Amino acid sequence: MAAGERKGNQMMRVHCLQHVPFEGLGSLAGAFAERGDRVTTTHLYREALDADPDALDLLVVMGGPMGIADETEHPWLAAEKRFIAQVIDNGARVLGVCLGAQLIAGVLNAPVTRNPQPEIGWFPIEKRPEASASAIGRALPVRLTAFHWHGDRFAIPAGAIPLYRSAACENQGFVYRERVVGLQFHLETTPASAAALVRHCADELRPGPYIQSAREILDPDHDYGAMHAAMGDLIGALSESGRA
Repeated sequence: MAAGERKGNQMMRVHCLQHVPFEGLGSLAGAFAERGDRVTTTHLYREALDADPDALDLLVVMGGPMGIADETEHPWLAAEKRFIAQVIDNGARVLGVCLGAQLIAGVLNAPVTRNPQPEIGWFPIEKRPEASASAIGRALPVRLTAFHWHGDRFAIPAGAIPLYRSAACENQGFVYRERVVGLQFHLETTPASAAALVRHCADELRPGPYIQSAREILDPDHDYGAMHAAMGDLIGALSESGRA
């Protein structure tokens, strides 16, 4: 085993790419702390990406309100895409959430386009039959009510296994080479991060068939625990997947 590699549930070196101040790790921070993982973050909106792609076991790419093609407004997106591609080529694990999943899909040459309808709020997802072909897919629940906030969607990259669908979006997740995972939905959301999204992106809460109101989104009765448990299972499955 090469220096720095991890096996099974041993500690991982995790690096996070964060696109805006209000979309951080959420419940993932606690999950990594509980495992004893070492976590570093590049805040792309305020600092250059100078992390070493050879010195990490898991790259986590978070969400954000921008699109993957918005390089004129956010020029750091170009360097971020190159970094993601390098980490994938190196054989490390990668987890992308929402925009992060779209960036991974784009790096893997899958189209990212507008979803027919924005999907914002709490909506059920259902595992696609193909997911049973993946050990990571088998580790995740068959059905779950998840938190969503997206207007774009990704196609499933060539060679990847679809994970979930929802009524508003057929492609809600994928696994590539048993070590790269893209999720269109947010399992990491906490009450605080949901409130931050409502506060910073309130202009997106327009009437629509799959857009809930701020009051519906922030209802304290939502089951955050089920989402966080699913995310914990996913991190555990990723940690066991090893390097290519």
